[in-house]
Amino acid sequence: MEILAIGNSFSQDATRYLHRIARADGVKLNVVNLYIPGCPLERHYRNMLSGERDYKLECNGEQTGFNVSLQEALLNRSWDVITIQQASPFSFDPETYRPYAKSLAEMIRKYSPKAKLLLQETWFYEEGSSRLLDVAGYTSWKEMLKDIQTAYARIAEEIEADGIIPSGTLFGQLLDAGIPKVHRDTFHASYGLGRYALGLLWYRILTGNSVICNPFLDLDESITTEERDIVKNCVESI
Repeated sequence: MEILAIGNSFSQDATRYLHRIARADGVKLNVVNLYIPGCPLERHYRNMLSGERDYKLECNGEQTGFNVSLQEALLNRSWDVITIQQASPFSFDPETYRPYAKSLAEMIRKYSPKAKLLLQETWFYEEGSSRLLDVAGYTSWKEMLKDIQTAYARIAEEIEADGIIPSGTLFGQLLDAGIPKVHRDTFHASYGLGRYALGLLWYRILTGNSVICNPFLDLDESITTEERDIVKNCVESI
């Protein structure tokens, strides 16, 4: 399976462990992340028009040192799945997706007509953080998540996406299940549990395979056995 993520640091978080999670389950899966820090859909759209070699190319969770354009990446191979997402400061406002998501979807289908197009539903900021209040304007992560979910569902319908990877929803379930922290800096996923949860979720959504018995646990930050089990059960429940 060949996966292309057109994203930013949030897709970097999601794809850090994905290849190795799949390999631990005996599944051949390669994932390429097109990385620009904080990149919103509008910038992806402008890069589409300009052909700028603006993206750092990451393969299977590692940096390659190469820069590519959006068109070069789309033509690089026959992709099975391509994902897009909005930058987190705009993720709760559907107006910021328009018309960029639709134009990107049209280009993706032109260059990769056989690929499934998925949206990664990004996630909320940490409860009590200044970023949640001052950047996003929310007093509760649950309020931010609700608006993110609404925005992604609306845009997925508008661009006729093949599905949504509910990363934000998963983070909310983890907190509700007793996990105290999923962020590392109030907005990115933690290097251990957060990225691990995202990788398992992507693997579950992309392959349909259960993650309960997946043995991968070679994380950049350690987690407890109890935390691992909570993550797996939450991923399975989605």
